Amino acid sequence: MTTQKYEPQSGAFRVAGSGKVRDDLASVLVVGLNYAPEPTGNAPYTTKLAEGLAGLGHKVEVLTGYPHYPQWQVAEGYSGLSSHQIINGVPVRRLRHTVPAVPRTLNRLVMELTFGLHTALRRWPKRDIVLVVSPGLFASAFAVAKARLKGIPVAIWIQDLYSRGLEETGGSATATKAVKWIESKILRSCSGITVIHGRFRDYVVDELEVSRENVDVIRNWTHIQHDSVFDREAVRSRLGWSSEETIALHAGNMGVKQGLENVVEAARLADAFDSRVRFVLLGDGNRREALHVAGEGIRSLSFVKPLSDREYSEALRAADVLIVNERPELREMSVPSKLTSYFATGLPIVASTHPESATADEIRASDAGILVDPQRPSALLRGVERLRDNPAEAEALGSRGPIYAERVLSESAAIGAYSSWLASLSTGVPRALN
Repeated sequence: MTTQKYEPQSGAFRVAGSGKVRDDLASVLVVGLNYAPEPTGNAPYTTKLAEGLAGLGHKVEVLTGYPHYPQWQVAEGYSGLSSHQIINGVPVRRLRHTVPAVPRTLNRLVMELTFGLHTALRRWPKRDIVLVVSPGLFASAFAVAKARLKGIPVAIWIQDLYSRGLEETGGSATATKAVKWIESKILRSCSGITVIHGRFRDYVVDELEVSRENVDVIRNWTHIQHDSVFDREAVRSRLGWSSEETIALHAGNMGVKQGLENVVEAARLADAFDSRVRFVLLGDGNRREALHVAGEGIRSLSFVKPLSDREYSEALRAADVLIVNERPELREMSVPSKLTSYFATGLPIVASTHPESATADEIRASDAGILVDPQRPSALLRGVERLRDNPAEAEALGSRGPIYAERVLSESAAIGAYSSWLASLSTGVPRALN
Protein backbone atom coordinates (compact mmCIF):
# COMPACT_ATOMS: atom_id res chain seq x y z
CA MET A 1 0.00 0.00 0.00
CA THR A 2 1.32 3.43 -0.93
CA THR A 3 1.30 6.05 1.81
CA GLN A 4 2.59 9.59 2.22
CA LYS A 5 4.83 11.21 4.80
CA TYR A 6 4.93 14.94 5.37
CA GLU A 7 8.38 16.53 5.43
CA PRO A 8 8.17 19.91 7.19
CA GLN A 9 11.53 21.07 5.84
CA SER A 10 10.40 20.80 2.23
CA GLY A 11 6.67 21.33 2.78
CA ALA A 12 5.87 18.26 0.68
CA PHE A 13 4.71 14.67 1.07
CA ARG A 14 7.14 11.83 0.34
CA VAL A 15 5.61 8.70 -1.19
CA ALA A 16 6.74 5.44 0.35
CA GLY A 17 5.63 2.00 -0.81
CA SER A 18 7.82 -0.49 1.01
CA GLY A 19 4.86 -2.10 2.81
CA LYS A 20 6.85 -2.15 6.06
CA VAL A 21 5.47 -0.91 9.37
CA ARG A 22 6.42 2.76 9.49
CA ASP A 23 7.60 4.58 12.58
CA ASP A 24 6.24 7.93 11.38
CA LEU A 25 2.61 6.87 11.85
CA ALA A 26 0.62 6.70 15.07
CA SER A 27 -2.75 5.29 16.06
CA VAL A 28 -4.76 8.25 17.32
CA LEU A 29 -7.86 8.60 19.48
CA VAL A 30 -9.42 12.04 18.93
CA VAL A 31 -11.64 13.22 21.81
CA GLY A 32 -13.73 16.33 21.25
CA LEU A 33 -17.27 17.51 21.87
CA ASN A 34 -17.91 18.76 18.32
CA TYR A 35 -17.69 16.92 15.00
CA ALA A 36 -19.45 16.65 11.62
CA PRO A 37 -22.19 17.25 10.64
CA GLU A 38 -21.91 20.44 12.72
CA PRO A 39 -21.20 23.13 10.10
CA THR A 40 -19.34 25.76 12.08
CA GLY A 41 -17.05 26.36 15.05
CA ASN A 42 -14.24 23.86 15.60
CA ALA A 43 -16.19 20.83 14.29
CA PRO A 44 -15.11 21.24 10.63
CA TYR A 45 -11.45 21.40 11.71
CA THR A 46 -11.65 18.35 13.98
CA THR A 47 -13.40 16.46 11.20
CA LYS A 48 -10.92 17.42 8.50
CA LEU A 49 -7.98 16.64 10.75
CA ALA A 50 -9.28 13.16 11.62
CA GLU A 51 -9.96 12.41 7.96
CA GLY A 52 -6.63 13.88 6.87
CA LEU A 53 -4.65 11.83 9.40
CA ALA A 54 -6.48 8.70 8.29
CA GLY A 55 -5.66 9.56 4.69
CA LEU A 56 -1.96 9.71 5.57
CA GLY A 57 -2.08 6.22 7.04
CA HIS A 58 -2.68 6.87 10.73
CA LYS A 59 -5.25 4.66 12.44
CA VAL A 60 -7.83 7.15 13.72
CA GLU A 61 -10.93 6.83 15.87
CA VAL A 62 -13.09 9.66 17.23
CA LEU A 63 -15.03 10.02 20.50
CA THR A 64 -17.42 12.93 20.18
CA GLY A 65 -20.77 14.31 21.26
CA TYR A 66 -24.15 14.42 19.57
CA PRO A 67 -24.49 17.13 16.89
CA HIS A 68 -26.03 20.20 18.55
CA TYR A 69 -24.15 23.36 17.49
CA PRO A 70 -24.89 26.16 16.66
CA GLN A 71 -28.65 25.51 16.99
CA TRP A 72 -28.27 24.24 20.59
CA GLN A 73 -30.46 21.19 20.19
CA VAL A 74 -29.59 17.63 19.23
CA ALA A 75 -29.92 17.14 15.49
CA GLU A 76 -32.71 14.96 14.16
CA GLY A 77 -31.92 11.28 13.82
CA TYR A 78 -29.66 11.01 16.87
CA SER A 79 -30.95 9.20 19.94
CA GLY A 80 -29.83 6.83 22.70
CA LEU A 81 -26.85 6.98 25.04
CA SER A 82 -24.33 6.33 22.29
CA SER A 83 -24.14 5.65 18.59
CA HIS A 84 -21.51 4.55 16.09
CA GLN A 85 -20.88 5.81 12.56
CA ILE A 86 -18.26 5.58 9.85
CA ILE A 87 -17.84 9.07 8.36
CA ASN A 88 -15.56 9.25 5.32
CA GLY A 89 -13.69 6.18 6.52
CA VAL A 90 -13.22 7.35 10.13
CA PRO A 91 -14.93 5.40 12.97
CA VAL A 92 -16.90 7.88 15.07
CA ARG A 93 -18.37 6.96 18.45
CA ARG A 94 -20.93 9.48 19.71
CA LEU A 95 -21.64 9.84 23.42
CA ARG A 96 -24.75 11.43 24.88
CA HIS A 97 -24.54 14.62 26.93
CA THR A 98 -26.85 17.41 28.05
CA VAL A 99 -27.54 20.26 25.62
CA PRO A 100 -28.75 23.57 27.06
CA ALA A 101 -31.69 25.14 25.25
CA VAL A 102 -30.31 28.56 26.21
CA PRO A 103 -26.53 28.28 26.63
CA ARG A 104 -25.18 30.07 29.67
CA THR A 105 -22.01 29.55 31.65
CA LEU A 106 -23.46 27.09 34.18
CA ASN A 107 -25.44 24.85 31.83
CA ARG A 108 -22.61 24.81 29.28
CA LEU A 109 -20.36 23.64 32.10
CA VAL A 110 -22.86 20.87 32.88
CA MET A 111 -22.84 19.85 29.20
CA GLU A 112 -19.06 19.60 29.17
CA LEU A 113 -18.98 17.68 32.43
CA THR A 114 -21.58 15.14 31.28
CA PHE A 115 -19.69 14.57 28.05
CA GLY A 116 -16.37 14.35 29.87
CA LEU A 117 -17.71 11.88 32.42
CA HIS A 118 -19.27 9.73 29.68
CA THR A 119 -15.95 9.80 27.85
CA ALA A 120 -14.03 8.70 30.95
CA LEU A 121 -16.44 5.84 31.65
CA ARG A 122 -16.32 4.55 28.07
CA ARG A 123 -13.86 1.80 27.22
CA TRP A 124 -11.22 3.22 24.92
CA PRO A 125 -9.59 1.40 22.02
CA LYS A 126 -5.86 0.89 22.39
CA ARG A 127 -4.06 3.80 20.75
CA ASP A 128 -0.56 5.30 20.67
CA ILE A 129 -1.74 8.81 21.54
CA VAL A 130 -4.88 10.70 22.55
CA LEU A 131 -5.61 14.09 20.97
CA VAL A 132 -8.04 16.19 23.00
CA VAL A 133 -9.80 19.16 21.39
CA SER A 134 -10.63 22.24 23.46
CA PRO A 135 -13.19 23.64 23.70
CA GLY A 136 -14.49 22.08 25.83
CA LEU A 137 -11.91 22.58 28.48
CA PHE A 138 -13.71 20.84 31.34
CA ALA A 139 -14.55 17.79 29.23
CA SER A 140 -10.87 17.72 28.31
CA ALA A 141 -9.90 17.31 31.96
CA PHE A 142 -11.56 13.88 32.08
CA ALA A 143 -9.88 12.72 28.89
CA VAL A 144 -6.46 13.99 29.98
CA ALA A 145 -6.79 12.31 33.38
CA LYS A 146 -7.87 8.99 31.86
CA ALA A 147 -5.07 9.02 29.29
CA ARG A 148 -2.49 9.66 32.00
CA LEU A 149 -3.90 6.85 34.16
CA LYS A 150 -3.67 4.49 31.20
CA GLY A 151 -0.11 5.64 30.47
CA ILE A 152 -1.00 6.99 27.00
CA PRO A 153 0.65 10.21 25.78
CA VAL A 154 -1.99 12.94 25.53
CA ALA A 155 -1.89 16.05 23.38
CA ILE A 156 -4.31 18.96 23.41
CA TRP A 157 -5.40 21.21 20.56
CA ILE A 158 -6.45 24.67 21.80
CA GLN A 159 -9.01 26.54 19.70
CA ASP A 160 -10.21 28.85 22.49
CA LEU A 161 -8.77 30.09 25.78
CA TYR A 162 -11.37 29.92 28.54
CA SER A 163 -9.59 32.01 31.17
CA ARG A 164 -8.78 34.77 28.70
CA GLY A 165 -12.38 34.69 27.53
CA LEU A 166 -13.63 35.26 31.07
CA GLU A 167 -11.19 38.15 31.51
CA GLU A 168 -12.37 39.79 28.30
CA THR A 169 -16.10 39.28 28.79
CA GLY A 170 -16.30 40.63 32.32
CA GLY A 171 -16.20 37.45 34.38
CA SER A 172 -15.66 37.84 38.10
CA ALA A 173 -12.09 37.92 39.35
CA THR A 174 -12.71 34.82 41.49
CA ALA A 175 -14.15 32.79 38.60
CA THR A 176 -11.39 33.92 36.25
CA LYS A 177 -8.69 32.98 38.73
CA ALA A 178 -10.26 29.54 39.28
CA VAL A 179 -10.59 28.81 35.56
CA LYS A 180 -7.05 30.04 34.94
CA TRP A 181 -5.75 27.60 37.58
CA ILE A 182 -7.76 24.71 36.07
CA GLU A 183 -6.67 25.56 32.52
CA SER A 184 -3.03 25.74 33.60
CA LYS A 185 -3.22 22.40 35.42
CA ILE A 186 -4.81 20.66 32.43
CA LEU A 187 -2.33 22.03 29.90
CA ARG A 188 0.71 21.29 32.06
CA SER A 189 -0.49 17.69 32.36
CA CYS A 190 -0.27 17.14 28.60
CA SER A 191 2.62 15.75 26.60
CA GLY A 192 2.22 18.48 24.02
CA ILE A 193 0.01 21.44 23.14
CA THR A 194 -0.88 23.09 19.86
CA VAL A 195 -2.55 26.47 19.54
CA ILE A 196 -3.93 28.15 16.44
CA HIS A 197 -2.14 31.49 16.76
CA GLY A 198 1.10 32.87 18.13
CA ARG A 199 -0.85 35.19 20.44
CA PHE A 200 -2.38 32.09 22.06
CA ARG A 201 1.05 30.60 22.64
CA ASP A 202 2.27 33.77 24.36
CA TYR A 203 -0.70 33.67 26.72
CA VAL A 204 -0.34 29.94 27.44
CA VAL A 205 3.37 30.40 28.23
CA ASP A 206 3.27 33.74 30.06
CA GLU A 207 -0.05 33.49 31.91
CA LEU A 208 -0.71 29.76 32.26
CA GLU A 209 2.93 28.94 33.03
CA VAL A 210 3.39 26.21 30.43
CA SER A 211 6.88 25.55 29.12
CA ARG A 212 7.34 27.19 25.71
CA GLU A 213 9.04 23.99 24.50
CA ASN A 214 5.72 22.19 24.98
CA VAL A 215 3.64 24.60 22.91
CA ASP A 216 3.53 24.62 19.12
CA VAL A 217 1.55 26.79 16.71
CA ILE A 218 -0.30 25.10 13.86
CA ARG A 219 -2.70 27.39 12.08
CA ASN A 220 -6.27 26.55 11.17
CA TRP A 221 -6.88 26.24 7.46
CA THR A 222 -9.54 27.00 4.88
CA HIS A 223 -11.99 24.11 5.18
CA ILE A 224 -14.51 25.32 2.59
CA GLN A 225 -13.72 24.29 -0.97
CA HIS A 226 -14.84 26.89 -3.52
CA ASP A 227 -16.12 25.35 -6.76
CA SER A 228 -14.80 27.17 -9.84
CA VAL A 229 -18.23 26.83 -11.52
CA PHE A 230 -20.22 29.64 -9.98
CA ASP A 231 -23.07 31.86 -11.25
CA ARG A 232 -22.87 34.87 -8.96
CA GLU A 233 -26.00 36.61 -10.24
CA ALA A 234 -28.07 33.42 -9.98
CA VAL A 235 -26.99 32.96 -6.36
CA ARG A 236 -27.80 36.59 -5.50
CA SER A 237 -31.20 36.21 -7.12
CA ARG A 238 -31.88 33.00 -5.17
CA LEU A 239 -30.99 34.75 -1.92
CA GLY A 240 -33.12 37.80 -2.76
CA TRP A 241 -30.21 40.23 -3.11
CA SER A 242 -30.65 43.03 -5.62
CA SER A 243 -27.85 43.85 -8.04
CA GLU A 244 -28.22 47.47 -6.92
CA GLU A 245 -27.40 46.62 -3.29
CA THR A 246 -23.98 46.26 -1.70
CA ILE A 247 -24.12 43.01 0.29
CA ALA A 248 -22.10 43.02 3.51
CA LEU A 249 -22.19 39.45 4.84
CA HIS A 250 -21.36 38.09 8.30
CA ALA A 251 -21.22 34.29 8.36
CA GLY A 252 -21.02 31.86 11.27
CA ASN A 253 -22.08 31.71 14.89
CA MET A 254 -24.42 34.34 16.29
CA GLY A 255 -23.28 34.31 19.91
CA VAL A 256 -22.41 36.74 22.64
CA LYS A 257 -18.78 37.31 21.70
CA GLN A 258 -19.68 38.29 18.12
CA GLY A 259 -21.56 41.34 19.39
CA LEU A 260 -23.80 41.36 16.32
CA GLU A 261 -26.05 44.03 17.77
CA ASN A 262 -23.43 46.34 16.22
CA VAL A 263 -24.34 44.99 12.77
CA VAL A 264 -28.05 45.44 13.46
CA GLU A 265 -27.45 49.08 14.37
CA ALA A 266 -25.29 49.62 11.29
CA ALA A 267 -28.20 48.30 9.20
CA ARG A 268 -30.54 50.70 11.00
CA LEU A 269 -28.23 53.56 9.99
CA ALA A 270 -28.17 52.26 6.41
CA ASP A 271 -31.98 52.61 6.39
CA ALA A 272 -31.80 56.11 7.82
CA PHE A 273 -29.33 57.32 5.19
CA ASP A 274 -30.76 55.25 2.30
CA SER A 275 -27.28 53.78 1.90
CA ARG A 276 -28.18 50.83 -0.37
CA VAL A 277 -26.02 48.58 1.82
CA ARG A 278 -27.69 45.36 2.95
CA PHE A 279 -26.23 43.64 6.01
CA VAL A 280 -26.74 39.87 5.99
CA LEU A 281 -26.33 37.57 8.99
CA LEU A 282 -25.82 33.98 7.85
CA GLY A 283 -25.85 31.15 10.38
CA ASP A 284 -27.33 30.32 13.75
CA GLY A 285 -26.57 30.68 17.43
CA ASN A 286 -28.01 31.50 20.80
CA ARG A 287 -28.38 35.22 19.98
CA ARG A 288 -30.18 34.72 16.66
CA GLU A 289 -33.71 35.16 17.99
CA ALA A 290 -32.76 38.26 19.99
CA LEU A 291 -31.09 39.75 16.90
CA HIS A 292 -34.24 39.03 14.88
CA VAL A 293 -36.30 40.93 17.44
CA ALA A 294 -33.82 43.82 17.56
CA GLY A 295 -33.78 44.05 13.77
CA GLU A 296 -37.51 43.90 13.19
CA GLY A 297 -38.54 46.44 10.58
CA ILE A 298 -35.01 47.23 9.38
CA ARG A 299 -35.07 47.02 5.57
CA SER A 300 -31.27 46.83 5.24
CA LEU A 301 -30.96 43.68 7.38
CA SER A 302 -31.47 40.07 6.32
CA PHE A 303 -31.01 36.69 7.96
CA VAL A 304 -30.01 33.47 6.20
CA LYS A 305 -30.25 30.11 7.92
CA PRO A 306 -27.23 27.73 7.93
CA LEU A 307 -26.41 26.37 4.48
CA SER A 308 -24.67 23.31 3.08
CA ASP A 309 -20.94 23.67 2.38
CA ARG A 310 -21.57 24.34 -1.31
CA GLU A 311 -24.35 26.86 -0.67
CA TYR A 312 -22.26 28.50 2.06
CA SER A 313 -19.36 28.90 -0.36
CA GLU A 314 -21.66 30.37 -3.00
CA ALA A 315 -23.25 32.80 -0.53
CA LEU A 316 -19.84 34.08 0.59
CA ARG A 317 -18.69 34.69 -2.96
CA ALA A 318 -21.98 36.29 -3.98
CA ALA A 319 -21.49 39.04 -1.40
CA ASP A 320 -19.55 42.25 -2.00
CA VAL A 321 -17.89 42.61 1.40
CA LEU A 322 -17.37 40.09 4.21
CA ILE A 323 -17.71 41.15 7.84
CA VAL A 324 -16.04 40.10 11.06
CA ASN A 325 -17.62 41.63 14.14
CA GLU A 326 -16.39 41.19 17.71
CA ARG A 327 -17.25 42.72 21.05
CA PRO A 328 -14.79 45.58 21.64
CA GLU A 329 -13.26 44.01 24.76
CA LEU A 330 -12.17 40.84 22.94
CA ARG A 331 -8.47 40.69 22.18
CA GLU A 332 -6.93 37.28 22.85
CA MET A 333 -9.66 34.72 23.47
CA SER A 334 -10.16 33.48 19.90
CA VAL A 335 -9.45 33.90 16.20
CA PRO A 336 -12.70 33.63 14.20
CA SER A 337 -12.68 30.41 12.17
CA LYS A 338 -14.68 32.21 9.47
CA LEU A 339 -11.57 34.15 8.47
CA THR A 340 -9.99 31.10 6.87
CA SER A 341 -12.99 30.77 4.54
CA TYR A 342 -13.22 34.52 3.98
CA PHE A 343 -9.63 34.81 2.76
CA ALA A 344 -10.16 32.18 0.07
CA THR A 345 -13.07 34.05 -1.55
CA GLY A 346 -11.04 36.91 -3.01
CA LEU A 347 -13.41 39.45 -1.41
CA PRO A 348 -12.37 42.31 0.90
CA ILE A 349 -13.04 42.09 4.64
CA VAL A 350 -14.27 44.73 7.05
CA ALA A 351 -13.29 43.78 10.61
CA SER A 352 -15.06 45.53 13.43
CA THR A 353 -12.67 44.56 16.22
CA HIS A 354 -10.29 46.01 18.79
CA PRO A 355 -7.08 47.17 17.03
CA GLU A 356 -4.98 45.05 19.41
CA SER A 357 -7.00 41.85 18.95
CA ALA A 358 -5.72 38.63 17.40
CA THR A 359 -8.29 39.18 14.64
CA ALA A 360 -6.81 42.59 13.88
CA ASP A 361 -3.38 40.95 13.66
CA GLU A 362 -4.75 38.57 11.03
CA ILE A 363 -6.24 41.37 8.96
CA ARG A 364 -2.96 43.31 9.05
CA ALA A 365 -0.89 40.20 8.27
CA SER A 366 -3.04 39.29 5.27
CA ASP A 367 -3.58 42.91 4.12
CA ALA A 368 -6.93 41.61 2.86
CA GLY A 369 -9.24 44.00 4.66
CA ILE A 370 -9.73 47.10 6.77
CA LEU A 371 -10.26 47.64 10.49
CA VAL A 372 -13.06 49.77 11.94
CA ASP A 373 -14.03 50.86 15.45
CA PRO A 374 -16.10 48.04 17.06
CA GLN A 375 -17.94 50.51 19.32
CA ARG A 376 -19.42 52.55 16.49
CA PRO A 377 -22.01 51.07 14.10
CA SER A 378 -21.48 54.11 11.88
CA ALA A 379 -17.84 53.07 11.43
CA LEU A 380 -18.94 49.65 10.18
CA LEU A 381 -21.35 51.20 7.69
CA ARG A 382 -18.75 53.72 6.50
CA GLY A 383 -16.17 50.93 6.10
CA VAL A 384 -18.50 49.01 3.79
CA GLU A 385 -19.37 52.17 1.86
CA ARG A 386 -15.68 53.02 1.49
CA LEU A 387 -15.01 49.72 -0.26
CA ARG A 388 -18.15 50.07 -2.37
CA ASP A 389 -17.08 53.52 -3.52
CA ASN A 390 -13.46 52.52 -4.14
CA PRO A 391 -13.63 49.34 -6.25
CA ALA A 392 -9.90 49.37 -7.01
CA GLU A 393 -9.07 49.29 -3.29
CA ALA A 394 -11.68 46.57 -2.69
CA GLU A 395 -10.28 44.45 -5.51
CA ALA A 396 -6.69 44.87 -4.32
CA LEU A 397 -7.56 43.90 -0.75
CA GLY A 398 -9.64 40.92 -1.88
CA SER A 399 -6.90 39.62 -4.17
CA ARG A 400 -4.49 39.28 -1.24
CA GLY A 401 -6.75 36.93 0.72
CA PRO A 402 -6.25 33.80 -1.42
CA ILE A 403 -2.49 34.43 -1.48
CA TYR A 404 -2.40 34.57 2.31
CA ALA A 405 -4.65 31.51 2.59
CA GLU A 406 -2.37 29.48 0.32
CA ARG A 407 0.84 30.64 1.97
CA VAL A 408 -0.17 30.49 5.64
CA LEU A 409 -3.43 28.54 5.88
CA SER A 410 -2.80 25.49 3.71
CA GLU A 411 -4.78 22.40 4.75
CA SER A 412 -2.14 19.95 3.53
CA ALA A 413 0.63 21.74 5.43
CA ALA A 414 -1.44 21.88 8.63
CA ILE A 415 -2.49 18.24 8.55
CA GLY A 416 1.04 17.19 7.66
CA ALA A 417 2.36 19.16 10.62
CA TYR A 418 -0.16 17.47 12.93
CA SER A 419 0.83 14.09 11.53
CA SER A 420 4.49 14.70 12.31
CA TRP A 421 3.73 16.25 15.72
CA LEU A 422 1.47 13.43 16.92
CA ALA A 423 3.83 10.72 15.69
CA SER A 424 6.73 12.31 17.54
CA LEU A 425 4.72 12.70 20.77
CA SER A 426 3.58 9.09 20.60
CA THR A 427 7.20 7.95 20.76
CA GLY A 428 7.82 10.03 23.88
CA VAL A 429 10.31 12.28 22.09
CA PRO A 430 8.43 15.52 21.36
CA ARG A 431 9.90 17.72 18.67
CA ALA A 432 9.08 21.42 18.38
CA LEU A 433 7.61 22.37 15.02
CA ASN A 434 8.02 26.10 15.40
